[in-house]
Amino acid sequence: MKKQLTFMSVAIISAGLFFTSCKKESTSTDNTTDSAIELQAQSDDESRFSNESDFADDDANAALETFGGSYAGMRPLTPLPRRCDAEVTVDTVSNPRTITITYNGDTCVGGRRSRTGSVVLSFTPGFRWGQAGAQYTVTYQNLRITRLRDNKSITINGTKTITNVSGGRLTELAGSTTPIVHTVRSESMSVTFDNASQRTWKVARQRAFTYNNGIVIRVTGIAPAAVGEGVATWGENRFGRAFKNAILEPLVIRQSCDFRLVSGKVQHTGFLVTSTTTFGLNADGEPVNACPDGPFYYKVVWTGRNGQTYTFIGPY
Repeated sequence: MKKQLTFMSVAIISAGLFFTSCKKESTSTDNTTDSAIELQAQSDDESRFSNESDFADDDANAALETFGGSYAGMRPLTPLPRRCDAEVTVDTVSNPRTITITYNGDTCVGGRRSRTGSVVLSFTPGFRWGQAGAQYTVTYQNLRITRLRDNKSITINGTKTITNVSGGRLTELAGSTTPIVHTVRSESMSVTFDNASQRTWKVARQRAFTYNNGIVIRVTGIAPAAVGEGVATWGENRFGRAFKNAILEPLVIRQSCDFRLVSGKVQHTGFLVTSTTTFGLNADGEPVNACPDGPFYYKVVWTGRNGQTYTFIGPY
């Protein structure tokens, strides 16, 4: 059975969203040019991976709640706004049950990227997504995302486990007085970059959904203590060097601000430097208390190997 994919209006910005633009240091022996290049590449790779895998996970949640029927413990939802670049196939016979989302490469009207490949949801017969502790897997099968502005792509393979820790469904969020909490974990997400290098990353994040004049999502890192407090993603970057991304302050996304990232702080620890990025600022690097008509700004702070501290402020 094939259906066009429909969606809840939940566009979740990357929990690992992280941008860096670097200024060269004056000391040539500090090898700062290499530091800047690596920081910029890693920041871009991490933001694309986190952003696009989040979107795919949200597609999975939407498909499950829309097409899951008895799997979700309730009747299927009335069809919602159509998604232009994917279709859904539901297998109600096999064990495990599956819902497959296949992306067709359509750029959609005004789109910023195209996707091919698929993600497959797997769960046992009798599965009830609305129950606390309910769990399913999402398997990425050659999910290739191409950014249209520069034609750069990443390809994601691997399996995640998504757990409904609290119970409840996002379609019922407006009537809930407590957060709906999901965790997302993976030990083996394979990422292939546009230079053909391939790395394995690990993911451990929590997403808490509440309702306050629209959906509010707070994202935190939940890696084991041995990895580091607040770490959400870790592994080796495209240069083969170890890195960790820790969420120091929850990343907050608000529907009332067009599902934009309105606040949060992320620390990136790598081989060369450690940098901190703060979100939800104005052009002067000060916190914003209302949703702006124009862009938000982020501020990146890092210390070069010569001991000098650098700051960059940019829009997002």
